[in-house]
Amino acid sequence: MSKQLQTLRRRMEAHPDGKEQYESEAATLELTLDALKEKQEDYQDYLSDLAEQYCAYWNNAAAEQQADAAEDYAVDMAKIMEVARRIMRGAIVPAADEKKLMEYSEEMYQTAKSIGAMVQRQKKEKYDSLWEDEEEKAYEDPGETAENGEVMSEGPGVVEAAETVASVTAEM
Repeated sequence: MSKQLQTLRRRMEAHPDGKEQYESEAATLELTLDALKEKQEDYQDYLSDLAEQYCAYWNNAAAEQQADAAEDYAVDMAKIMEVARRIMRGAIVPAADEKKLMEYSEEMYQTAKSIGAMVQRQKKEKYDSLWEDEEEKAYEDPGETAENGEVMSEGPGVVEAAETVASVTAEM
């Protein structure tokens, strides 16, 4: 369309006597170009909306994973602190629990053992492990979640360029 308009303008310059005929064609072509640009903007706006929705689904799935990880971390920290407390009271705790405390902080482990040795209670308490067999959590893929999300708005109707051209020509 744009090339046709340029060609038409060149003809108008070359043949000033048929200017009225060319002006009418040029006006039609300009209106057609404007209609096509407007339709393209509609499509672009719709694609932008889809991209925003995709990002929202992605971010939601990622936030759920982060929340679960933070919750698991808090639970583990509470267990580590409880193991340290038990050791400081001189109790006997499972070796696996001591190992977890040592992996978390060698310094905290040494401090707990030193305090526990000083307390040396006659009757030592024995505890079961705080870490039971825990299952790995399965998370949804954020990309898959976003791709399978429902579109929240209806897009513009897909129209062939020829129909848009015909509608502009019909209006004239």
